[in-house]
Amino acid sequence: MTVEAKLGQSSMWRDSGETAVRRGARLPDLNIVSGAARPGTPMVAEANRPLIIRVGKHLRGVFDRMIASSSLVSNDAVLDVRDFAWTADLRDSWTAIRDEAVQVALQGDASPSLATISPDHRSIAEVDKWRSFFLYGYGYPIEESLARCPQTAAAVARIPGLNSAFFSILAPGTHIPEHRGVTKGLITCHLGLIVPRDGDVRMRVHDRTVRWAEGETLVFDDTYQHEVWNDTSGTRVVLLIQVERPLRNPGKWIADLFLGIVRRSAFVQDAVRNIGSWNAAVKQLDV
Repeated sequence: MTVEAKLGQSSMWRDSGETAVRRGARLPDLNIVSGAARPGTPMVAEANRPLIIRVGKHLRGVFDRMIASSSLVSNDAVLDVRDFAWTADLRDSWTAIRDEAVQVALQGDASPSLATISPDHRSIAEVDKWRSFFLYGYGYPIEESLARCPQTAAAVARIPGLNSAFFSILAPGTHIPEHRGVTKGLITCHLGLIVPRDGDVRMRVHDRTVRWAEGETLVFDDTYQHEVWNDTSGTRVVLLIQVERPLRNPGKWIADLFLGIVRRSAFVQDAVRNIGSWNAAVKQLDV
């Protein structure tokens, strides 16, 4: 199968938001469901943001330093994949995972923008061009999505300490400005699935610039500032995995406590509900 030829200028980006209208169905306005501001209106006031986000942003520097001091792996921005044995299984399974991404996540409206699912991301420029098909979110399985991607589901189920897993889809010509993750208690892995070759698609993590390769894994600490460019005419697709950082105590106690609070927060609970609402609407369209 020639993936690039099949994708080309993906209809996901040409027809964004139009597919449901053409078929006579409507997707839910998840900006209302989640309480996020509509495009062109002011951002949600800081006082209205989830408490875990407001408080956590002030304390996470302290937490991150304590977690770093207990880390059983490097605290570098970009990590050695050999320190994460489970990445070999992802590399071995990458073609089956890629095929499911093409057959499921890249079809029609199957993958909403990240801002739709998680309104806190709306502050990131061009985030509407960053789409996601979630399999797990902060430990919560998205059962319908997993059922539609059985090979990917089997591969991610074998990953120890799995926190989140989703297909991360970046539109042609997109630049995601620098941003950072929630906690040093998590480590991020990208498995390259579709990497356009007609230009430069890259990510800067702290002071390192890295590039994806199809079938290869990249492991990094997303609490370092990082930004992404897709300077091509094609769609970049990776399987994004987040796992719990290998830790000794007391860092593990702190990381587990913080993640437990985040998982129970309205911030995450609303996002999980938004994914379910989106999937239910898309199912009606027979995507």
